[in-house]
Amino acid sequence: MLKKDLIELCLLHLLAQGDQYGYDLLRRLHAAFPDTQESAVYALLRSLCREGCSEQYKGETSDGPARKYYRLTGHGTARYGELLKQWRALLAALSELGIQ
Repeated sequence: MLKKDLIELCLLHLLAQGDQYGYDLLRRLHAAFPDTQESAVYALLRSLCREGCSEQYKGETSDGPARKYYRLTGHGTARYGELLKQWRALLAALSELGIQ
């Protein structure tokens, strides 16, 4: 599983917890993966929308510009399950080799 797939898994995991504001997703991912570029995360979010894994919508605002929120779709839930299965298989393979 490559880093892009791992970041995608993390994004889908966060979205599975409920609708998320784009910047909050970025902030949470950056805390776990500090070397990840902001532009790469937003590109992946756009890609997930294009693939039908997530939907984007404008949220309510108090003052300032409308925020972009993302929500998981049925297709996204299926993709999340696939990536989670791959991740668990990778962990099991590494564990068999004694890598922890």
